Amino acid sequence: MLNILLVDDDVEFSDVICHIVEFLGHNINTATSLKEAHQWFENNTFDHVLLDFMLPDGSGLHLLDHLKMIGQSPKVTLISGHPSVKGILAEMCEPNVSHLLKPLQREDLELVLNGPKKTVKKAKSAAITHHFDTLIGESAPMQQLYTMIERVAKTNANVMLMGESGVGKEVVAQAIHNASKCEGPLVASNCGALSKELIGSELFGHEKGAFTGAIARKEGVFEQADGGTLFLDEVTEMPIDMQPNLLRVLETKKVTRVGGNRELPVNCRVISATNRSLTDLAQNNILREDIYFRLAVFPIDIPPLRERKEDIPLLAKAFLGQLNDENGTAFAWANEQLKELQTYDWPGNVRELRHAIHRAFIMSDPQTSTISLPDNLESPFSRVNTQLEDKQVSAGQTIEEVEKELIHATLDKVQGNKTLAAQMLGISTKTLYNRLNAYGGIGEYK
Repeated sequence: MLNILLVDDDVEFSDVICHIVEFLGHNINTATSLKEAHQWFENNTFDHVLLDFMLPDGSGLHLLDHLKMIGQSPKVTLISGHPSVKGILAEMCEPNVSHLLKPLQREDLELVLNGPKKTVKKAKSAAITHHFDTLIGESAPMQQLYTMIERVAKTNANVMLMGESGVGKEVVAQAIHNASKCEGPLVASNCGALSKELIGSELFGHEKGAFTGAIARKEGVFEQADGGTLFLDEVTEMPIDMQPNLLRVLETKKVTRVGGNRELPVNCRVISATNRSLTDLAQNNILREDIYFRLAVFPIDIPPLRERKEDIPLLAKAFLGQLNDENGTAFAWANEQLKELQTYDWPGNVRELRHAIHRAFIMSDPQTSTISLPDNLESPFSRVNTQLEDKQVSAGQTIEEVEKELIHATLDKVQGNKTLAAQMLGISTKTLYNRLNAYGGIGEYK
């Protein structure tokens, strides 16, 4: 534990620094001028002095001269508010005098007071910024995303997140929730995973005895998210005839539980997500127009990973660092490996990158610190999708013929696994069976 003197005339700044230093486990006293600092040194000694460059009664450098005169030699960290001043001070002062720039972060103070971290692994992890405690990336597309998050977080507007599968829509929803600093929780629900019969109960809750199996009253996710954020993933997979019920809640901010007759007030921001395009939504009667305008007050497009490849090394280091922490290992990336990761387009986006790194981690020799990348980074999904994209469509083919070829090509690549094929095609298994029955080809894949 260190005895520290902070010399700075900015009272609000001093209060913040005192809280941080005390949190780090040290004692701290304050002076607002050179005169007060001299008085402190008359009867006290300090291990470290945090010293503002510009004080009401002179320069902080004058205190350095005073310390030499009285024979005291605490460690000194000069604080200034401009990078150019820091450079000048570095030339004027002795090597044992360190320098920090305002505004100070906890990590800055921890470094000058406690010294560097003992393990390289921890230092590497600390170098990666998690924006809003969740998002990683410093590319231009991500900077634009951060700006939109900051702006919408100051409001209570509903947000619709749009982007390809795997880009991290739920992570962005968490970031918006964190930035909003609301008191309530973040509650997530996947509209595509619920049957038509259960979606009303999931969203709005139900009363005891409302239907067979309703043995107790249940709060819906709107009630659970009161005062916070409700994340509706795959909202465009909600049956079209259920959407008016959702619209009513969005308009009135009240829910009625299934089997109930009393309206209950709810207050939460709704963040919805879809991997469908706006053209798809508009042309194929997937989402009602009035629902869209209520959900997408502030739409956000999340960039695919191939449009921000400069972020791949940061993501790769973060994912590997997490695996190292969880498993007590010390694997590290070689620069050549990070460049190799950047050359691939990652059609499955961040989810696919994380999967590939986890797979490589498992296959690597734990007796070494060398991570082993596979010869081929493609996942089975991306490989099939690429092959399907390369498939030529000839002029004059009907839509049915093209659709039939696409379905059969997908089934062939997954050895007839209909569930997997349906996921890759973006349709339900029931729809896939209906198409196969229409084309008379179901017998080939039993």
